[in-house]
Order: sequence, then structure tokens, then C-alpha cells
Amino acid sequence: MPNKRSLQILMELFNSKTVVDLPTIQNALNGASVVTAFRHLKQVPYRRSYNHNCRYYTLHDPARYDRFGLWSWKGIHFSVDGSLKNTVRRLVEEAVVGAFHWEIQERLRIRAHNTLLDLYRKAEIDREEMDGSYLYLHSDKGIGAVQLETRREVLEAQRFEEEEVTDSVVIHVLLTLIRHPGSRAGEVARRLKGHSPPITIRHVQVVFDRYSLDDVGEKGGPSRR
Repeated sequence: MPNKRSLQILMELFNSKTVVDLPTIQNALNGASVVTAFRHLKQVPYRRSYNHNCRYYTLHDPARYDRFGLWSWKGIHFSVDGSLKNTVRRLVEEAVVGAFHWEIQERLRIRAHNTLLDLYRKAEIDREEMDGSYLYLHSDKGIGAVQLETRREVLEAQRFEEEEVTDSVVIHVLLTLIRHPGSRAGEVARRLKGHSPPITIRHVQVVFDRYSLDDVGEKGGPSRR
């Protein structure tokens, strides 16, 4: 049975070494078997790595994780969720615009396509085809629909910026600001009224957002409000 002595040994081990493997744990427990080592481990709040075949262990410290609930040490990755499956599902559920597999992969820094596919087949997440790829969504149809619509809006805005906010538009907006420092987006759009091709408030706002010009002081510098 697990006891206070084994708990003390494990806590001393985890506090002295950031990450350990199972043989190290067994050795610290006087050569305990795998089954016995896991029985003693139940006393300790730990996490297994979601890469390297879950080979490594670390003490679960909530302060370690980033805003995505992830933490890495020398190329060994851990999640607040413990398992890769639970981590992937949470990341999809929390994504305001859903997630493509490469976005999850980039976040986790390991391949995640098979895990996403397995979660989808078990109806633990949903997906919709978009631009030739699958966008993974929350299993709740209502939440997933909001994620999908939000993604479409973001993509539409990106396409607008790429296709319509040309270098010429940017130059005209910035020149207007140089001539009329302190102008806000609506004022710049009014001053450019009649330009051919038209430069709309939407064009101007994209330039303001791109160059962080939303808050412009009277002398053309950022507002200190």
C-alpha cells in the first residue's frame, strides 16, 4: 500500500529533478515494479508528457503552464489536461474560430492529425470542410456553428485586406494623416472621398489596424489616454 515514506521519496525526487522517467521513479522506490511505482504515483499530482510516447513525468504545477495550458522542458511537452487526447479536444473547444489541424499541430509542436480524426470519429469534436481542409469544431452544434461563422468572417476580412488594401491605398491613407495629423479613420475616409478607385472607411480602418493608428493624438502620436 502507498505510504507517507513513498510519498516523501517521490516529492523529493520531483523537487530535485524537473522531469523524470519511470525507471528513475522505480529506482528511487528501491527497485519497485511498474505496477507498484504507479500505485505510489497516485499519491502525487503529476503529469505525463504528451510526446516521447508519454515517457516522462513531472510534478503538476499550475503556475508552469502558458495561457493555452501547455508547458515544455527541453523539448518534452506537458499539458494541464494530462493526455494528448484531452488537450486536443480542449484546444478545439476553446478556439473562438475553430481550428485546422496545422494550427493545433503548431500549438502542440507535434503531429495531431490522427488524434483529431479519432476524436471526430468518436463524436467528441465536430468538423466542417472549408477551403479544401477540415475545420475542427466543438461537438455542441450550437457552439460549433458560432465558431464556423466567426472563422468565415475572419477569412473574409483577411481576403479583403489582401485583395483590396493595396500599397497605393496604404500610401494615400498615411499621406492624409501626415497632412492632417490627428485625423480619425472616418475623417480620413471623408478626405479621400472621390478617390478612384474608391477608398472606403473599411480600407482606412484596415490601415489603422495594421499600423496601430486607432488612437491618434492631436500631434499625430499615439493617444496617452
